[in-house]
Amino acid sequence: MGKKLYVGSISFNASEEDLVKLFSTIGEVESAKIITDANTGQSKGFAFIEMASEDDAKKAITDLNGASFMERTIVVNEARPKPPREKRDFGGGRGGFDRGRGGAGGYGNSKGRGSAGPGKRGRR
Repeated sequence: MGKKLYVGSISFNASEEDLVKLFSTIGEVESAKIITDANTGQSKGFAFIEMASEDDAKKAITDLNGASFMERTIVVNEARPKPPREKRDFGGGRGGFDRGRGGAGGYGNSKGRGSAGPGKRGRR
Protein backbone atom coordinates (compact mmCIF):
# COMPACT_ATOMS: atom_id res chain seq x y z
CA MET A 1 0.00 0.00 0.00
CA GLY A 2 1.16 3.52 -0.75
CA LYS A 3 1.12 6.66 1.35
CA LYS A 4 -1.03 8.68 -1.05
CA LEU A 5 -4.78 8.83 -0.41
CA TYR A 6 -7.77 9.87 -2.49
CA VAL A 7 -10.36 11.88 -0.55
CA GLY A 8 -13.74 12.29 -2.26
CA SER A 9 -17.03 14.06 -1.54
CA ILE A 10 -15.34 16.91 0.27
CA SER A 11 -17.14 20.21 0.75
CA PHE A 12 -16.51 22.82 -1.94
CA ASN A 13 -15.73 25.19 0.94
CA ALA A 14 -12.96 22.99 2.36
CA SER A 15 -9.39 24.24 2.16
CA GLU A 16 -6.15 22.27 2.03
CA GLU A 17 -5.47 23.51 5.57
CA ASP A 18 -8.80 22.03 6.74
CA LEU A 19 -7.81 18.65 5.30
CA VAL A 20 -4.35 18.80 6.89
CA LYS A 21 -5.97 19.48 10.29
CA LEU A 22 -8.35 16.51 9.86
CA PHE A 23 -5.70 14.04 8.70
CA SER A 24 -3.16 15.27 11.27
CA THR A 25 -5.39 13.72 13.95
CA ILE A 26 -4.35 10.36 12.46
CA GLY A 27 -0.67 10.96 11.71
CA GLU A 28 1.84 13.22 10.00
CA VAL A 29 0.63 14.74 6.71
CA GLU A 30 3.27 15.40 4.05
CA SER A 31 1.02 17.15 1.53
CA ALA A 32 -2.58 17.99 0.69
CA LYS A 33 -3.86 19.02 -2.74
CA ILE A 34 -7.47 19.90 -3.57
CA ILE A 35 -8.12 19.38 -7.27
CA THR A 36 -9.62 22.43 -8.95
CA ASP A 37 -11.17 23.19 -12.33
CA ALA A 38 -8.53 24.65 -14.65
CA ASN A 39 -10.88 27.32 -16.02
CA THR A 40 -12.80 28.46 -12.94
CA GLY A 41 -10.43 27.53 -10.11
CA GLN A 42 -13.39 26.03 -8.20
CA SER A 43 -12.87 22.81 -6.24
CA LYS A 44 -13.91 19.61 -8.00
CA GLY A 45 -14.86 18.08 -4.65
CA PHE A 46 -11.90 15.73 -4.22
CA ALA A 47 -8.32 15.88 -3.04
CA PHE A 48 -5.13 13.89 -2.56
CA ILE A 49 -3.42 13.57 0.80
CA GLU A 50 0.05 12.13 1.27
CA MET A 51 0.74 10.70 4.68
CA ALA A 52 4.23 10.30 6.16
CA SER A 53 3.94 6.52 6.49
CA GLU A 54 1.95 3.63 5.08
CA ASP A 55 0.69 2.80 8.58
CA ASP A 56 -0.74 6.32 8.94
CA ALA A 57 -2.36 5.99 5.50
CA LYS A 58 -4.01 2.67 6.46
CA LYS A 59 -5.24 4.15 9.73
CA ALA A 60 -6.65 7.21 7.92
CA ILE A 61 -8.63 4.94 5.57
CA THR A 62 -9.96 2.90 8.48
CA ASP A 63 -10.85 5.88 10.68
CA LEU A 64 -11.97 8.52 8.16
CA ASN A 65 -13.65 6.65 5.28
CA GLY A 66 -17.37 7.38 5.75
CA ALA A 67 -16.72 10.04 8.39
CA SER A 68 -18.54 13.36 8.48
CA PHE A 69 -16.39 16.35 7.53
CA MET A 70 -17.86 19.84 7.03
CA GLU A 71 -21.38 18.38 6.82
CA ARG A 72 -20.39 15.87 4.11
CA THR A 73 -19.67 12.14 4.33
CA ILE A 74 -16.19 11.77 2.86
CA VAL A 75 -14.66 8.84 1.00
CA VAL A 76 -11.05 7.93 1.77
CA ASN A 77 -9.24 5.31 -0.33
CA GLU A 78 -5.74 4.52 -1.46
CA ALA A 79 -4.94 6.68 -4.49
CA ARG A 80 -4.48 4.77 -7.73
CA PRO A 81 -1.78 5.76 -10.24
CA LYS A 82 -3.01 7.96 -13.05
CA PRO A 83 -3.49 5.84 -16.19
CA PRO A 84 -1.46 6.90 -19.25
CA ARG A 85 -3.40 9.22 -21.55
CA GLU A 86 -4.18 8.16 -25.08
CA LYS A 87 -2.35 10.04 -27.77
CA ARG A 88 -4.83 12.22 -29.61
CA ASP A 89 -4.79 12.41 -33.39
CA PHE A 90 -6.77 15.63 -33.95
CA GLY A 91 -7.96 14.80 -37.46
CA GLY A 92 -5.41 12.64 -39.22
CA GLY A 93 -2.32 14.81 -39.55
CA ARG A 94 -3.49 16.95 -42.46
CA GLY A 95 -2.21 20.10 -40.74
CA GLY A 96 -0.95 23.19 -42.48
CA PHE A 97 -2.83 26.25 -43.68
CA ASP A 98 -4.06 24.94 -47.05
CA ARG A 99 -5.09 21.55 -45.59
CA GLY A 100 -4.44 19.75 -48.89
CA ARG A 101 -7.71 20.72 -50.52
CA GLY A 102 -6.40 20.76 -54.06
CA GLY A 103 -7.00 23.68 -56.47
CA ALA A 104 -7.50 27.24 -55.36
CA GLY A 105 -11.09 27.53 -56.63
CA GLY A 106 -12.86 30.82 -56.07
CA TYR A 107 -12.51 34.27 -57.59
CA GLY A 108 -9.14 36.01 -57.80
CA ASN A 109 -7.15 33.35 -55.99
CA SER A 110 -5.18 31.62 -58.71
CA LYS A 111 -1.76 31.24 -57.02
CA GLY A 112 -0.57 29.67 -60.27
CA ARG A 113 -3.08 26.85 -60.03
CA GLY A 114 -6.34 26.37 -61.83
CA SER A 115 -7.84 29.41 -63.57
CA ALA A 116 -5.46 32.17 -64.61
CA GLY A 117 -8.11 34.81 -63.87
CA PRO A 118 -10.10 37.10 -66.18
CA GLY A 119 -8.39 38.20 -69.39
CA LYS A 120 -5.22 36.20 -68.86
CA ARG A 121 -4.05 33.00 -70.37
CA GLY A 122 -2.52 30.27 -68.28
CA ARG A 123 0.71 28.49 -69.17
CA ARG A 124 0.62 26.08 -72.07
